[in-house]
Amino acid sequence: MTTSPEELLPTTRRALLHRIAVAQSEGRAPSLVAAVARDGELVWTGSRTSVDGHGPDEHVQYRIGSITKTFTAVLVLRLRDEGLLDLADPLEKHLSGTGAGTVTVAELLAHTGGLAAETPGEWWERSPASRRPTLADVLGEQPFRHPVGRRHHYSNPGYTLLGALVEAVRGVSWEEALRDEVLEPLGLTRTSAQPQQPHAGGWAVHPYADVLLPEPSEDLGLMAPAGQLWSTTRDLAVFASFLAVGDDRVLSADSVRELRTPAAPTLPGNWEASYGLGMQVVRGGGLTLAGHTGSLPGFVAGLWLCEEEGLVAVALANCTTGVPVATLAAELLAIVAEAEPRLPEPWRPLPEVKASELELVGPWYWGTQVVVLRLAADGGVEMGPAAEGGRRSRFRTNGDGTWTGLDGYYAGELLRAVRRGDGAVSHLDLGSFVFTREPYPVDGPVPGGVDPEGWRGIPR
Repeated sequence: MTTSPEELLPTTRRALLHRIAVAQSEGRAPSLVAAVARDGELVWTGSRTSVDGHGPDEHVQYRIGSITKTFTAVLVLRLRDEGLLDLADPLEKHLSGTGAGTVTVAELLAHTGGLAAETPGEWWERSPASRRPTLADVLGEQPFRHPVGRRHHYSNPGYTLLGALVEAVRGVSWEEALRDEVLEPLGLTRTSAQPQQPHAGGWAVHPYADVLLPEPSEDLGLMAPAGQLWSTTRDLAVFASFLAVGDDRVLSADSVRELRTPAAPTLPGNWEASYGLGMQVVRGGGLTLAGHTGSLPGFVAGLWLCEEEGLVAVALANCTTGVPVATLAAELLAIVAEAEPRLPEPWRPLPEVKASELELVGPWYWGTQVVVLRLAADGGVEMGPAAEGGRRSRFRTNGDGTWTGLDGYYAGELLRAVRRGDGAVSHLDLGSFVFTREPYPVDGPVPGGVDPEGWRGIPR
């Protein structure tokens, strides 16, 4: 018996509700809302306490802070996909006079441009945008803190530059581009640059007394692409589901995969926590999560997706500190993944297969290592060691008898079958590596050649 995506077990729903109840109580949040989606369908929503006297739901807006950066990254990738820029382009090619023009678009997306974390002067999140009227005011006289391209250093001004880049290339405001190119196509009707009723108010909670102080809600002006947006758990669940599989009206599956692909570790050498192109990536508990967190005075937000499980989790609260929403959203996702693991797709035979592809399946040898090539249901192939460990990759078909790597060591590399004059397969070539049907065949095309005496024992 199977269940539809809309049906979570009562025990799972109870566990989810208990987790957010504990988070709201221990974090002392005026209100907290959360949601879980699976395979693009909202399967659970929950909330604790009230907003303006009524229980918040999946349609009440909260400020989402730096989750805005992922929206901005989507706009930039759209420009790249349209051929209007390249991620390797220096910023000055499209936006001159910033004082940071040597930084590439990709480095800005991945926070590896060496720029300062914050703007010079007063705390920008709590001050009017009129005090930062130009990019020079955002960057200051010394915008760099590290050598360009050497390390991950999270930079809010870097995403201001990306927003300005979108405006320069598109010829419209960042907000207009976002509305027309992302929000409307995806149906995100409750995501906006300015709050729309019903929305939560932002609060500071006294660290040693159960009393509240209202927080200011400033328009961020030029800093908007780094953290301006308001949204709901429903809209963010839809957005995160798009980030998992793509939508050709906005970005293809390949391009959203690029957003989620680690570009730099957030701490040197620790790839368990990394940053892609506008998305955070963490590994733990057997799951790989991609998403973003956000905070502004009065609000904290967390969003994670897990491609393997088809799951999305969102958590939003209207308090400046107290609720670890990144951990909370990850735990909500893990609760469902553990209690109700994703059902595998039913096995079905391929509708058709080419004889030229079928003859390639089975064991091959890279030196003495046995690797196995398998046909995938999507028309691609999978290649990996016969035993545990080693290099494993999926490949998509190019339609001409070659395949391009999608992940792992061979991501982006070309796999092709090399044939002899009579049409028989000689070997597989993968990024110059040669795979043969037996280990070190004497007459095979093994680089460096094979000793003509072949295999032997040790003389006694």
